[in-house]
Amino acid sequence: QVQLVESGGGLVQPGGSLRLSCAASGSIFSVNAVDWYRQAPGKERELVASIINGASTNYADSVKGRFTISRDNAKNTVHLQMNSVKPEDTAVYYCHAVVAVGALTWRDYWGQGTQVTVSS
Repeated sequence: QVQLVESGGGLVQPGGSLRLSCAASGSIFSVNAVDWYRQAPGKERELVASIINGASTNYADSVKGRFTISRDNAKNTVHLQMNSVKPEDTAVYYCHAVVAVGALTWRDYWGQGTQVTVSS
């Protein structure tokens, strides 16, 4: 069993910064990829950022240059640093990970989500 827990969400003013965290626990052999998704009311869930094999990163055009995804190996945690936030960044942010739970067994997991609200 693998669990992903997001934290760090809250209310922030436009132009401000926020750091989200995704902590993984359970029986994890290795991590292939971690993604951050977000979903606003009435909108489809969209991919925001990804980190693959703890190195390669990818960002949606809407956040590129403002958001940074990174990992903390010591705590089995991935962060999303959000800078220069805009009202359109308001959404529930979800962590998604593809992990190896065995030598040849890979599965994906979702966190419960954390609310980010950008408003003055």
